[in-house]
Amino acid sequence: MDFRRVLERMLQSGASDLHLKVGTRPQIRVDGELLAIDEPAPSLKEMEAVIDQVLTPAQKAGFVEKRELDFAIGVPGLARFRANFFYQRGTPAVVLRHVPLSVPAIEELNLPPIVETLALFPRGLVLVTGQVGSGKSTALASMIDAINRRLARSIITVEDPVEFLHRDDKSMISQREVGLDTEGYLSALKYILRQDPDVILLGEIRDQDTMSIALMAADTGHLVLSTLHTIDAAQTVNRIISFYPPHQHSEIRFLLASALRAVVSLRLIPRIGGKGRVPACEILINTPTVREYLMAADKTHLIKQAIVEGTTQYGMQSFDQSLMRLYRGGLISLDEAVKNSSQPTEFELRVKGVHASSDTSWDTFEEAAGAPSEPGAASPGNDPAAPGGAGLGGSPVGSKPFASPGTAGSSGVDRVTKEGGAGPQGISRF
Repeated sequence: MDFRRVLERMLQSGASDLHLKVGTRPQIRVDGELLAIDEPAPSLKEMEAVIDQVLTPAQKAGFVEKRELDFAIGVPGLARFRANFFYQRGTPAVVLRHVPLSVPAIEELNLPPIVETLALFPRGLVLVTGQVGSGKSTALASMIDAINRRLARSIITVEDPVEFLHRDDKSMISQREVGLDTEGYLSALKYILRQDPDVILLGEIRDQDTMSIALMAADTGHLVLSTLHTIDAAQTVNRIISFYPPHQHSEIRFLLASALRAVVSLRLIPRIGGKGRVPACEILINTPTVREYLMAADKTHLIKQAIVEGTTQYGMQSFDQSLMRLYRGGLISLDEAVKNSSQPTEFELRVKGVHASSDTSWDTFEEAAGAPSEPGAASPGNDPAAPGGAGLGGSPVGSKPFASPGTAGSSGVDRVTKEGGAGPQGISRF
């Protein structure tokens, strides 16, 4: 197996992920679907050769000891990848996620304009949530890029590993990688407030300690951006509270109501015609009403209704409202919209114009949207996923998600951590 050639095939196919394991043909993920490519299955010897080519001696020793390893690599002339090496049935396996060399702008990702407004908030906690592969890291990188292009800020990121590389523009950005620049999330966060940050990005909130520092930093005047593996805003609130023992729930609710600014939840939906995916996006803004619901356990379930009703005044939207926009714009099919809806039966009935006369929750959404257009009638100028726009989750919409060989992205130059860093197949060691 020629590792570089497999990577080239991955990029040529517009894939977001590559899977390698002993005895199985390489698999790639294209628009969410796992496909085999016409390359020979790697042998144990070939997989061990990949490990030797890619890992430094220190990384290899850690991998053998812990049986798994997260890191990032850059392949000159190709792209940058987030890598996870692990063992299965006693043999090594590899999963690579393509990371574009350049950071896409928020509008290129077809996210609502309110996302850029959230990125420019002076303080508070903004969470981007969704399942694995929904585009959280890409969305966060775009928000950092928006700050960098507009504001003079000190930005510190703590990531495991560093994915997108940023160059200083108006802001000064320090990117710290767990295991390379810091021992761990908790260790980095222990000292981060002494490093004079205006903006803090945490790759992921994993536990109570990380959550506590994030809330404290947000409540003391910093903008904190991070991710959680939750499917929507309501579940995000419950997940945060569940990090803490019951006797602390009341205290955490008050702190969360004070520090939280917004939750952006993402789901990637296949486009009509099968060319790429578009993001459905739920947005929760911490309004006075939402703040009240956060503080009272018996009112937290009302947050979903507040999102639906806050479309016009605050720029909020539920997943179903986002799906309705995409469907009416002719970007996704009714089947995909219903499949990804939070309330499939109600959504399908609303598409048909059937809903209770007493249900006025969507009135502001319908007024803002105007008369529903005929599905499929979206014009190229209004198509948020027109060819050439980048998609989330590593899969551009209507175009290949990688830079041309030999070109450098605007996000910076790969950092080599070992002298003579290129391996036998031109793979930089990070």
